[in-house]
Amino acid sequence: MQLFPNPSTIIEIGGFAIRWYAVLILSGAFIAYALTLKEAKKMGYDATLLDDLFFGALISGVIGSRLWYVAFSDDLAGYLANPIRIVATWEGGLAIQGGLLLGVLYGYFWVKKRKIDFLRLADAAVPTIMIAQALGRWGNFANQEAFGRIVDPSFYNGWPTWFANHMLIGGSYREPTFLYESMGNILGYIIIIYLYKRFTQVKRGDMVYAYLMWYGVLRFFVEGLRSDSLMFMGLRSAQLVSIAFVIIGVLGTLGVFRKLFPKQKPVILFDFDGTVMDTEPAVIATYEKLYENHKLSHMMTPEFKKTLMGPPLKEIFALHFDQAMIDDLVHEYRAINLELHKTHVKPFEGVKEVLTSLKNQGYRLGVVSSKHSDSIEYALSMYEMNDLFEVIIGLNHVTHHKPHKEAIEKACKALGVGHDSLIYVGDTVVDINTATNIGAYAVAYISNEDRLEAIKALKPNAMISHWSEFETILKEDVEWTRSTI
Repeated sequence: MQLFPNPSTIIEIGGFAIRWYAVLILSGAFIAYALTLKEAKKMGYDATLLDDLFFGALISGVIGSRLWYVAFSDDLAGYLANPIRIVATWEGGLAIQGGLLLGVLYGYFWVKKRKIDFLRLADAAVPTIMIAQALGRWGNFANQEAFGRIVDPSFYNGWPTWFANHMLIGGSYREPTFLYESMGNILGYIIIIYLYKRFTQVKRGDMVYAYLMWYGVLRFFVEGLRSDSLMFMGLRSAQLVSIAFVIIGVLGTLGVFRKLFPKQKPVILFDFDGTVMDTEPAVIATYEKLYENHKLSHMMTPEFKKTLMGPPLKEIFALHFDQAMIDDLVHEYRAINLELHKTHVKPFEGVKEVLTSLKNQGYRLGVVSSKHSDSIEYALSMYEMNDLFEVIIGLNHVTHHKPHKEAIEKACKALGVGHDSLIYVGDTVVDINTATNIGAYAVAYISNEDRLEAIKALKPNAMISHWSEFETILKEDVEWTRSTI
């Protein structure tokens, strides 16, 4: 076993070697994945889902990078004569353009199969590629690749000796063009993520287009300085691809593609209690009756009543009752509450008219509530509103209470859609947190002023106090997500 037997190798055991090139490429890929995962979680996606995409795209990217390099290599005939050399990626020779092409194609078909918006997920993933590229270029340094013109030894005055010595290639010192691109990628990532995204009103796809423009310009100029470029019909293939990147990026940023492919209407899901129906009188009266039945009326203070909308029944009952009683209390509560629907439940003013208008305009509507679906359907039938909703997901359909995203995921699955263009409307802190956990555009309906400050603190995307305001929100030119993209 030998540690660092040569500048390009970390360890060598017999005929097996681990090279810096492979380690740096893979390290860059995993760092990019970790950054993507952090952003994707904000969009409501789970790590297990992204794992499948990452490993498939990584393998596709490596294959695409290698095939592109081989296809445009001066030694193509040599590779064809000895095909085993094609798979020897650890020796160097990957072209990022081929990796991007095949990796993106894999990702496109992968997300479409799962009803995920390609551009939205790409906005999270693509800028992180620059971090992978920046680290990967140091693999080129280890292999003495991606270098520039011959320079005078004085060029490296003041540089670390180990760096200068490794840039002595073929008897001449070479310009470190790999370093220019590595630093340019890091700078580009900082500008796109921490300046462009944060201080401009980006739309879906803009992060991808920003990457294409930045990397296209960067690679075009750096490639012009390199002495080991891959060529195509006498032209540098990387520069040709860079020009295409810049053109696509500019057209995308100017909104050309958005005009060619207009956005579809968002799916709109609603909480029920306190949002579609004014059920608070029924909820309070139900608790009062149940606590009276159990000789605990003194617990129903004004302060306690303010906490009853939103939390699950079991959570409330656990405050005052023995755990063994809770399931029976839930059944008792539901029986009392259903009876009180007849006298204590009614739609909020204007909600039926707005929902009817939305349905007539082609919006797909559904209910996602912590109430049991039979109670929801019963209340809707009282006011002939059942036909307004395509799907109703109640507490009886899920294993996790809101703010867990399970109920919204089930509603989307029932509708046959993803959640990348979704509005969730609710009246409590729990509802806004539910929208956040799935990455949906959060609309707060303020049906009770006592909850206003707590809801405002969560910064929902929009707030309304009357249903007549809702259709105005739909006229805004925004992405229907919790974040900007």
